[in-house]
Amino acid sequence: MLIGLPNEIKDNENRVGMTPGAVKALTRRGHDVLVQSGAGLGSSLSDEEYQSAGAKIVPYAEDAWAAQMVVKVKEPIASEYRYLRQDLILFTYLHLASDKPLTDALLASGTTGIAYETVQTEPGQLPLLTPMSEVAGRMATQVGATYLQKSHGGRGVLMGGVPGVAPANVVILGAGIVGTNAARVAVGLGAQVTVLDISHDRLKYLDDIYRGQLQTRISDEYNIEDVIYEADLVIGAVLIPGGRAPWLITRDMLPAMRKGSVIVDVAVDQGGCVETTHATTHSNPIYEIDGVVHYCVANMPGAVPRTSTFALNNQTAVYTLHLANEGLDAVRKNQPLQYGLNTHRGLVTYPAVAEAFALKYVEPLQALNS
Repeated sequence: MLIGLPNEIKDNENRVGMTPGAVKALTRRGHDVLVQSGAGLGSSLSDEEYQSAGAKIVPYAEDAWAAQMVVKVKEPIASEYRYLRQDLILFTYLHLASDKPLTDALLASGTTGIAYETVQTEPGQLPLLTPMSEVAGRMATQVGATYLQKSHGGRGVLMGGVPGVAPANVVILGAGIVGTNAARVAVGLGAQVTVLDISHDRLKYLDDIYRGQLQTRISDEYNIEDVIYEADLVIGAVLIPGGRAPWLITRDMLPAMRKGSVIVDVAVDQGGCVETTHATTHSNPIYEIDGVVHYCVANMPGAVPRTSTFALNNQTAVYTLHLANEGLDAVRKNQPLQYGLNTHRGLVTYPAVAEAFALKYVEPLQALNS
C-alpha cells in the first residue's frame, strides 16, 4: 500500500502521525511511504531519519495526500477538505460529533474515516485515545497552575500554598484517564483536590490509591455547584466516547464562581463540558467570561509534541500496519477497527456521530459490504 504522511497545519500542531520507527515497520513489509518534507520537524524528527527508515520525501501536501491511506494526528481543517476522496482511507483523530463541516466533507467525498478516539478493544478501553488523554490530563494541571498566576489573569494562587496559607482548590470533573492524570499532578503539587464522577467504582479506585489525599464526590448537579463555586481551578475531563460532551457547567453558573478562577476544558475536542467553551489555539489560548479564565485549546498535547508523538505511535503503529497489510479487510476482521470506522462511502458508521447530527447510522460491516 502507498501511505502518506502530510504536515500537520493546525495552529501550533507540532506532532506527526508516524515516527521513523513506524515508517520502518511499514517499508520492511513492502509498503511505500510518502513523507511531506518537514513533517516531523516539530517533534525533532528530521527528513533524513525518515529517509533512513525507507520513506520517500515529497515536497508538497498534495503529494502525501495522494496516497491510498493518509495517517495524521489531527482532523483535516477546511483547507484540506479538497484532498478528501472516495478511495482514501484517513486514519487520524476526527472528533466528528462536534464538527459538522468535517462530517459533511467526509460524507460528500466518500472518504473512509477511521478515528483514533473510537477504536475500542473492549468496553471502556480506548487504546488510541489513552496516550493523549494521559498527556492532556497532566498538562491540564500544569496549564491551570500557570493561568492562576496574576500575570496571566488568574487569582494569584500558588497550587501548593505555603506554610500558613491554604493551597489552591482544584476540582476535576471526570475520573477517567484525563481526570486521573490531572489528579496525579495536582496532588503532587500539594493542591486540595476534589474529583467528581458518575461511576462509584472510579471514585473508589481513586480513594484507594490516594488514601485521603483527595476528596471524591458523585457527579450530580448539586455536588457540581457545591464545589465549583469554591474552586480556584476546574478541569473538565468528561468523555462520551465518540459523542458530544454534556454541559456540566452552564453559563448562569459563572457569575457565582471566584473571580480569576480558571477553567481548563480538556473535553473541548468533543464540544466541551462547559457551556461557554469554544475552541482556542496555542497562539491565543484563553478568554475570560464573567471574570473566569477559560483555557480551551483543542490540541493540548501539541505543546509537548515529541513526548506526544512517541506516546501516540506506541499505540497506533500496530493498527496502521494492519490497515496497510489488508486495507479495508483489516476493518472487517478487526473488531477494534470496526469501532474506529466513522464514515465510509457517504455513510455514517458510528452511532454517536449519527445521533449528534440526526443522520442515519449504518453498521460498519453493512457499510463495508454494501
